[in-house]
Amino acid sequence: MKPIALGHKPSCADGIDPMQVRPAARTLLASLRPATVPSRLYHQGPILLEKALPPRRKITEDEITESFLKGSGPGGQKINKTSSAVQLKHLPTGIVVKCQETRSREQNRKFARQILGERLDEIEKGGESRAAIKAERAKSKKASADKKTRRKYKKLAEGKEAVVDNAGFVDAAANKTMQSETIEKPVATGIEVPQP
Repeated sequence: MKPIALGHKPSCADGIDPMQVRPAARTLLASLRPATVPSRLYHQGPILLEKALPPRRKITEDEITESFLKGSGPGGQKINKTSSAVQLKHLPTGIVVKCQETRSREQNRKFARQILGERLDEIEKGGESRAAIKAERAKSKKASADKKTRRKYKKLAEGKEAVVDNAGFVDAAANKTMQSETIEKPVATGIEVPQP
């Protein structure tokens, strides 16, 4: 076996199987990365996995009756002439779902079954249903985004506060100095500008 050069990754062309390299050498090789790749591109914190959603409820064909209706609404004359809208009735519960999302009957059948499955899941499981879990996740995500925004604007507002001396009075000289640093001086053009 040939010695491995520093910074060289072993390959099958070298006659070395990368999986046969000892674990210590493998970690050394993994830690060597090109100097051009900044370290901020590598994940530093722990990887947090979202909890998987519960499986979708399966609906058997003997539980439902399916009928096809003529569509209505926007979509032109074609949608009014074809029977592409799908209506499903769940026999045990009596829930009726109508779907006319697309012009395709097959896609409408698929969407109608998904909607019916979600409604049955909500009835059976309540707060532990798929839709409830999704809504809870969206709510917590929105709350965390709002909290982050409030923190950001609070920090900006603190930075914009006037310079106050120890007695609690606004130091006008310090504020004027801060403002004068941002204003550029006029370029000499032969016209005299009165100085205050």
